[in-house]
Formats: sequence, structure tokens, C-alpha cells
Amino acid sequence: MTDFDGQGLLLGRQTPVIDSYTPRLLYPIPRATGRERIGCSQAQPFTGIDLWHAYEMSWLDGAGKPVVRVGRIAIPSSSVNMVESKSLKLYLNSLNNVRFESDAAVAAIIRRDIAQVVGTGVQLELLAVDDPALAGAALPGLCLDDLAVTAPTGEPSADMLELHPGHLVEEHLHTHLLRSLCPVTGQPDWASVWIHYRGAALDHASLLRYVISYRRHQEFHEQCVERMFTDIERRVGPQFLHIQAFYTRRGGLDINPFRSTDPAAQPLPRLNRQ
Repeated sequence: MTDFDGQGLLLGRQTPVIDSYTPRLLYPIPRATGRERIGCSQAQPFTGIDLWHAYEMSWLDGAGKPVVRVGRIAIPSSSVNMVESKSLKLYLNSLNNVRFESDAAVAAIIRRDIAQVVGTGVQLELLAVDDPALAGAALPGLCLDDLAVTAPTGEPSADMLELHPGHLVEEHLHTHLLRSLCPVTGQPDWASVWIHYRGAALDHASLLRYVISYRRHQEFHEQCVERMFTDIERRVGPQFLHIQAFYTRRGGLDINPFRSTDPAAQPLPRLNRQ
């Protein structure tokens, strides 16, 4: 179990329906907490974003007719705080019966409110529910899931990762076998993970065992990805490294943390699985 205390957190508690605009529902989680545990609270070896899709967004137009959209929210990894997922769901639901004159008007309010909680500007796209941009994609590269491995016990550790000395490679690798646990409720979170790197060759079976070792590990999605990044970066010393996890939706939201050594790198789109 992590040392997250969650005072004031609504996750894991029964909550009443809130039917009026309530920005105070948004709950910040300091990024420094997780980064202290992996030894990079002062300087991070990565940049990136937390890419969210909000599938249950609705409000009323000027005439009182419901509007439905899918939101794509990008929160920079450089922000002081993350936003907790249940609080985001409840906040978005608090807009359901509020009138707005345009998509632009509601987007401006949502961007402002989330930015105030995370401590930096955020991006938001409002998409039609059938927008082709929401089509699921398949992950590029080699899938590790058919490798014969023994599930490890204990917590994930960089020591699990084995290298092939003298082999310099560039690889796209992925697995759909990630399961981690919510640090508040202990409930499982399911995800696919994609890794693209150039450096000393990772042993594929050891990498898969490492990802599977998160099966009983309790951290938030973003923290799990940053732990993976720092473990691989320290073990491999890559020329570049990109990692993205694609968590399946819960409460109408999916979270896709992306971390990279390249500030110009862009995350992949959502998956069919999501």
C-alpha cells in the first residue's frame, strides 16, 4: 500500500448527485508524492502529458437542449498536481444541467477550472461522439504477450530488467497484460503499455515479467508509468525512450499517461480496447 492518505478525497466514498456547477469538486494530487518514491522529485528525466478521454460530457445549449461531446484533455506532466479521476467525473457531471451558448464557452470554463487545480494550462478538445479522431488504433511493434514467463512475486524493481550486453537496438514493444491497483480503493486498473526505445537490448521476457509485477502494486496510473520510465531509463541508459499506458475506462474516463525523453514527442491515440 502507498502512503497516500487521501484526506478529503471522494474516491471510494458514496457521493450524492450534484446537479449544479461545482468546480470545488476537482481534487488535486501532488505529483511530488509519487516522484519522491522513485527518486526524481527534484529533476525528472522525462517530459510528457496525461491524455484523458471523457466519454460522458453533456450540458445544455442556450435553448435548454442537451449537448453531448467527448472530451480529450491533455495535462502536462510538468504540472504541480494531477487531478483525481472520480473528482473529474463528478465535476463534469455538475455541468449537465447548466446552459452554455457554445462549445467554446464551456471549453473555456473547463480548461480554467482544471488549470487552477493542476497548476498549469491544459488543452481540451470537444469532439462529436462519432468523430473519426476517436477511432481506436492498434499498437505498433512486437507484442510480448505470447512469451512463456513465470509471474513474479513482490513489488516491481529495476533489477528485474535484464539486458543483452553489446546489442544496440531500436524497438517498439507492447503488452496488454498490465494490471495495477488503485491506492485508495485497492480495485484493479487494466491497461496496455507501449515502449519505444533505442539503446542496450532489453530481454523481452524480463520486461514482460517486470510489467506483470505491477499486478499487486498500488499507485495511480500516472505514477505507475513514471516508475516504469525511470526503472527502464536507469537500467538501459537509452538514447531515447517513450512509454505510454492506455488504461481502460472507468466512470466514463480513460487515462493515457505518456512520458518521453523528447519534449517534442507526441502520444499515440486511443486503442480499440478502450
